Amino acid sequence: MRNIVETAIDAGVFKTLVQAVEAADLTETLSEGGPFTVCAPDDEAFSKLPGGALESLLKDRESLRQVLLFHVASGQVMSRDIVSLDSVKTLQGEELKIDITQGVQIGEAQVTQPDIECSNGVIHVIDRVLIPKSAQIHAAPL
Repeated sequence: MRNIVETAIDAGVFKTLVQAVEAADLTETLSEGGPFTVCAPDDEAFSKLPGGALESLLKDRESLRQVLLFHVASGQVMSRDIVSLDSVKTLQGEELKIDITQGVQIGEAQVTQPDIECSNGVIHVIDRVLIPKSAQIHAAPL
């Protein structure tokens, strides 16, 4: 079984996420640490960010780390476990609300593919990038 980073690379739909993890210097953590639960935005989710936001994040390592760690929780939380939770504390420090009234929603994102098991945790694919309240994201003016 592959680790979280290897699984993300192999999937082929997380190119932007993998690039961001590398830029934030989190590759080793997400490869060797754990177990972790990762709510992973796919490339389509990253494309929904406002213009210039991703480029801005990739240049600001600390903000990028905060955004990425907002997608990671300690422990392996499978979808069968999520139904009994109201929220999950992220490695970034803030809580993400969980709502199961219409599918599974974590924060503002919908889980599109749950329970991709990895050697050091689990990936749940989500349809948008989650931004913590504390993050400073600068997008190009509209």
